[in-house]
Amino acid sequence: MRRLFFQISIVMLFVLITAACEKDEDKSNEPPSKNATYKPVEDLTDDEQIKIGFAMDTLLEERWLKDRELFKKAVEELGAEVEILAANGNDALQIWQAETLISKEIDLLVIVPHNAEATASIVEKAHSAGIKVVSYDRLVKNSDVDTYISYDNEQVGILQAKAITSLVPRGKYVYIGGAETDNNAQLLKKGVFKVLRPMIDKGEITVVFDQWTKDWLPTNAYENMKMALEANDYQIDAVIAANDATAGAVIQALEEHGLAGEIPVAGQDADLAAAQRIVQGTQTMTVYKPIKALAEKAAEIAVKLAKEEEVQEDRKVNNGKVEVPSILLSPIAVEESNLDETIIADGFHKREDVYNLTDH
Repeated sequence: MRRLFFQISIVMLFVLITAACEKDEDKSNEPPSKNATYKPVEDLTDDEQIKIGFAMDTLLEERWLKDRELFKKAVEELGAEVEILAANGNDALQIWQAETLISKEIDLLVIVPHNAEATASIVEKAHSAGIKVVSYDRLVKNSDVDTYISYDNEQVGILQAKAITSLVPRGKYVYIGGAETDNNAQLLKKGVFKVLRPMIDKGEITVVFDQWTKDWLPTNAYENMKMALEANDYQIDAVIAANDATAGAVIQALEEHGLAGEIPVAGQDADLAAAQRIVQGTQTMTVYKPIKALAEKAAEIAVKLAKEEEVQEDRKVNNGKVEVPSILLSPIAVEESNLDETIIADGFHKREDVYNLTDH
């Protein structure tokens, strides 16, 4: 009986140990809890890469395609990996995409906000998951965003206005702004009117039309320009547009009335189509913001912050809630006279493409 009792005890012990092991194994396969804390970056092994999430507003414009590829390349060259999602101007979709990236336990989130106000909720959600947020090119308003990197967008507007007022010191001006929800559009306009205001006050310039472009859509800019022309009996002396896509729409409206090339038009972004229009004489200038420098600096900052390393910012920018540590790069005015030494010398566009020499 003693031997039988001993054998039964051994069997029961074995069953209990096996069950406990299976239970632990089941737990290891369960998805992490919503309240789970992420593994500190310093605990990562050599085999685990830093993972950056990049939530972009849109890929429907030429420049953002360049940002995506340059940022991806720069992050990977730093030994990290990146997952990129684009919402194409849909606020709800951008928030959902950011939440998706956060749920994948990224180490840091980089965001190009479509709506500067609405995306504040993304920053809050990222922070609740222990993830820092970098605001790329456009500032997230009213949030505790960790870092902002962009070009000096107020300076962009100043460069636009200086270029056009040097050609048209007196006359009727049209301003075609960007999306009112975009903080960059606000800064651009601030820079433009910083130059125009003294001339307006002296009566030298009259702004006869001033309108935002909903969602930055060229179709909306085109309709705005048509209204501006009709309201002023087609008597306009100069146009400042918030970017090259809206400038292209402005020029389309001017062409329909034989005015393209007759009225100076400013844009920004140094899109290929804009550079070609400058050569053709229908667009006066653009503003070049070397995207490679922006993307590489953003990648460097993102990886450093993810590793909890120190980042050197050069100024603070108020976003309505906090003074955000910021890095603002310098933009460059581009006209026909310096196309070769700016966007072409940098390899941003090929000379044969700018001058339509591909068939020669």
